[in-house]
Amino acid sequence: MLLDTDPKIKNINAAQIIKVMYPLVIAKTEDGEYVKVKLSDDQMQDPLFWDTLRNINKSKLWVPLGKHFHQLLSNDWLMPTAE
Repeated sequence: MLLDTDPKIKNINAAQIIKVMYPLVIAKTEDGEYVKVKLSDDQMQDPLFWDTLRNINKSKLWVPLGKHFHQLLSNDWLMPTAE
């Protein structure tokens, strides 16, 4: 469970990839909710992306998933640094 109290982190769910079957990706959030992951056109056409998702699924890793749009986050768990 995410313990960060920064308000920006509230838009992120931790999720496990449960099913990877082109063109469908299903994730389970830490609250037990199953969601269809929305993928970009670039992700849909990228074979390396699909191989990576299969490896993440097999390894049972937790990934950051946007709460509202159910998209995988490219910046992982990192917050932008203040300048």
